[in-house]
Amino acid sequence: MSRFVDKLPFFDRRSSLMEEAGDIPRSGLLHMHHHQPHHSGLLMQPQPSPPAKQSSFTLAQLLKRVNEARSDASSPTSSPTHSHYTIELGGSVPGSTGSDLSERIGGGGGDGPLLPFVLKFTDLTYSVKQRKRGPCLPVLPFRRGAGEPAEPEVSRMKTLLDNISGEAREGEIMAVLGASGSGKSTLIDALANRIVKESLRGSVTLNGESLDSNLLKVISAYVMQDDLLYPMLTVEETLMFAAEFRLPRSLPTKEKKKRVQALIDQLGLRNAANTIIGDEGHRGVSGGERRRVSIGVDIIHDPIVLFLDEPTSGLDSTSAFMVVKVLQRIAQSGSVVVMSIHQPSYRILGLLDRLLFLSRGQTVYYGPPGALPSFFNDFGKPIPGNENPTEFALDLIRELETMPDGATDLVEHNKKWQMRTAPKAKHHDGHGEKPSLSLKEAISASISRGKLVSGATDGSVSVHSAGESAPAAAVSKFANPFWVEMGVLTRRAFLNTKRTPEIFIIRLAAVMVTGFILATIFWRLDDSPKGVQERLGFFAIAMSTMFYTCSDSLPVFLNERYIFLRETAYNAYRRSSYVLSHTIVGFPSLIVLSFAFALTTFFAVGLAGGADGFFFFVAIVLASFWAGSGFATFLSGVVTNVMLGFPVVVSTLAYFLLFSGFFINRDRIPRYWLWFHYLSLVKYPYEAVMQNEFSDPTRCFVRGVQMFDNTPLAVLPAVLKVRVLRAMSQSLGVDIGTATCITTGPDFLAQQAVTDLTKWDCLWITVAWGFLFRILFYISLLLGSRNKRR
Repeated sequence: MSRFVDKLPFFDRRSSLMEEAGDIPRSGLLHMHHHQPHHSGLLMQPQPSPPAKQSSFTLAQLLKRVNEARSDASSPTSSPTHSHYTIELGGSVPGSTGSDLSERIGGGGGDGPLLPFVLKFTDLTYSVKQRKRGPCLPVLPFRRGAGEPAEPEVSRMKTLLDNISGEAREGEIMAVLGASGSGKSTLIDALANRIVKESLRGSVTLNGESLDSNLLKVISAYVMQDDLLYPMLTVEETLMFAAEFRLPRSLPTKEKKKRVQALIDQLGLRNAANTIIGDEGHRGVSGGERRRVSIGVDIIHDPIVLFLDEPTSGLDSTSAFMVVKVLQRIAQSGSVVVMSIHQPSYRILGLLDRLLFLSRGQTVYYGPPGALPSFFNDFGKPIPGNENPTEFALDLIRELETMPDGATDLVEHNKKWQMRTAPKAKHHDGHGEKPSLSLKEAISASISRGKLVSGATDGSVSVHSAGESAPAAAVSKFANPFWVEMGVLTRRAFLNTKRTPEIFIIRLAAVMVTGFILATIFWRLDDSPKGVQERLGFFAIAMSTMFYTCSDSLPVFLNERYIFLRETAYNAYRRSSYVLSHTIVGFPSLIVLSFAFALTTFFAVGLAGGADGFFFFVAIVLASFWAGSGFATFLSGVVTNVMLGFPVVVSTLAYFLLFSGFFINRDRIPRYWLWFHYLSLVKYPYEAVMQNEFSDPTRCFVRGVQMFDNTPLAVLPAVLKVRVLRAMSQSLGVDIGTATCITTGPDFLAQQAVTDLTKWDCLWITVAWGFLFRILFYISLLLGSRNKRR
């Protein structure tokens, strides 16, 4: 039978990050009644539940009611009598009553509140295959001994984690230490569910319950070792965009701005709020400030669990201390903080609550920092009084690793130490007497305090307790709908483009210079046979230039690839939103480039068609830019390095030009290569501009004696050419004079085998190629942006 608990004391145990931001009510989901004076540490008398049957509430319902309660409380039209609320948590555990739950949450009076969140990991083991690589060239038979068999390629397993156990609690910082290659980052990845379940053995639980992958993404955050930020955005803009991604649409923009301002103050970034992040070419914030911005981006939604991979790496002592001090405040606001750190200073050591030392994937110490002296004293290696305990421990571990047995003795000593000290620690913490809160209760209570601003507050989260039947998990992956994500991504991309105009200016200059060179070389082409050949050369070079200039789209995604991976790892936005916004932002520049090239070349070369011909030329140039940029974008999703991408783009475009029909006509291409002709991106715009130029049947390109051009008879005198022409007329019985039209535009198209498609067909096929490549880009993001180790 469910009961109602009035103003649970542990809800206000610590100030929440969101409480600083927006003064949002923290009382949770509540039944409305008048204020009654009472002591802040005492529970009100529970009200009786209605006689009607009522099933246990899922977390989704609790979240939805919390959201509704906040909306009611913040609404100016709400009734003044609705000034106090009560959250209903009954039904999480079968048979629990309000008094039982009050005792479990409040700690039963004098003992104080229990820690609601405990992240426990047990016997984590992770191994990877290592192939024994032999020489590049195989050993020849005569180089081996007589009868000696060929040595097979042997794969052996390397253990990165070996039965690692421990726990991290809310309000504390657990630090993972060890030398390079000890397994620190691997352990953080294992806890953050960044290793596929099939490869990782052991268990990771939160409050004794296994974590669903989608739920973990909602309630946690992962801060990578590298600072992956847009260099041209300011600190405030970076955090504001993160807020728009991670905070729900139901939260007003005003509250999001308050959240960002509060976070800036908490991170100590007020003086740098309007400074750009910067990079090698642009001066920006310092290294410590950049690291704090990276942390702020991932904690904007106030996560319950925070993982960090060496957040102090590369920072000076003061900056590193400030970063860890910020992490301590985050932990004290109601979060579980797990971090790896290389070598903490004395001051940083004083901020840490639990230490886990690793050596080649094995635990050599797990416990509080204060127990290090007694631990190593029992091992027979006392720590000198004037030395940093962690530095001493790491130096000793490195020394032991150089020995044949490694740190085996220290690993065994830690096991005995843990068995000896575990009962004392358990009794001291008080967790041996009372059970911790279930995951459902802890998350709902944490949300009522203002934690976990993002996530599904629309009723789409379902979490079951250990005693309940396990329904299908339905966790809302994203905080905002598709169109909101696309709008925010588009605004951010336009802002970045606006602040780096040199990229577009260089691209425009390249197109204009190319157009100017082509215009001056092919100036005012006539309608002679030589003019026809020159037109073909102009079209081939012009259309291939469109694709080659699009190769600069390749580094656009590669430069922000890891930012994309970081943001999508915890569902900041959908991949489809990114692809569409990427397309929208890049399209206006393609229009400008198309008109610039067409205005530079069309009238100077003397192409036909008038206004209709000009606008079709603009359209096919735009379609070429569209398909070319799509092709480069797709390749940027497949390759991971610019140095690999450019050779692929250049060589592939060269093949497209080779099979376009300019060097060899379609009817002359061997059958076994004909398929590549139809795959050539250059084929369709090349044939489109040819048909736009030569489709007029009234336009003549070869008259009378001009038929001898481009033949050995071209060297004959004009009088002799006329005589030959008359002889041909008499022989054929057709009057062929010097002004007789021999070859029209359609005749020339037939000679070039450009007859299978119309110019509009070629235009739409080119446009379709652009769409296809962007769909393939999206698929490559789905398949290639996995954030888990194998």
